[in-house]
Formats: sequence, structure tokens, C-alpha cells
Amino acid sequence: MFTSLQNPLALASRLLLAALFLPAGIGKLTGFAGTVGYITSVGLPMPTVAAAIAAAVEVLGSLALIFGVGTRFAALALAFFTLVASFFFHAYWNLPADKQMMQQLMFFKNVGVTGGLLALAAFGAGAWSLDARRSDR
Repeated sequence: MFTSLQNPLALASRLLLAALFLPAGIGKLTGFAGTVGYITSVGLPMPTVAAAIAAAVEVLGSLALIFGVGTRFAALALAFFTLVASFFFHAYWNLPADKQMMQQLMFFKNVGVTGGLLALAAFGAGAWSLDARRSDR
């Protein structure tokens, strides 16, 4: 049964993961100053450059997932980005106990998203993708 669902599930995986990253990336572009301010608030160096990189990774990575082009690379890039960002922006262990819960949930949500991205990187975009069309040639 799952073999027949492999391609639709791969497509659903790509679209659902892109639904998380594309609006975030567009939000970083449309609210660029706020993004720079938020990055500054956690003490990262070169916040303007970091904001531009974050927006590019999220928007371009999402588009790659949607169309299934360069999917494995895009999934790896998004996985790395997500995991690294989690340690800076959801560092629940640095908060007082009464403030940890939400950041801990966000941190582990991102760990789960990273797992999904790594699975996509491992198994590829599926037959319903531009990657598959290019390999058929």
C-alpha cells in the first residue's frame, strides 16, 4: 500500500514543509528591519547579512521543495538552517523555569521539522518533481 502512496506522500511532504518556510521567508523580506532587530537581540554578528541569508534560504529552499528541484540539497540546507536557528532563537535552557515551556515546544518542533527534512534529503523528491523529470532525460 505505501509503495503506491510514495509519490503523493513525497509531494505532500514537500508542500507541507514549504508551507512552514515560505511565509517565514517572505515575512523576513517584508519586515526586514524587524528581522534584523530580532537577530541583533540574540547577539548574532552581522545581523543584516544573517537576515538576508535567512530570508534567501527560506524562500529559495521553499521554492525548491515546491517544484522538486534540487530537493535533496534544499532539504539539507533547510535542515541545517532550522537546527542552527533553534539553538539561537529557542534556547529554552537559558530562560527561567516559568518561561521555558513555549520555547522548549518551539525548539523540539524544529527538531522534528529537521527530521522530516533529513528524510526528504535521504529519499528524494519522488516521481512528481522536476528532479525526477531531469533524471529521466
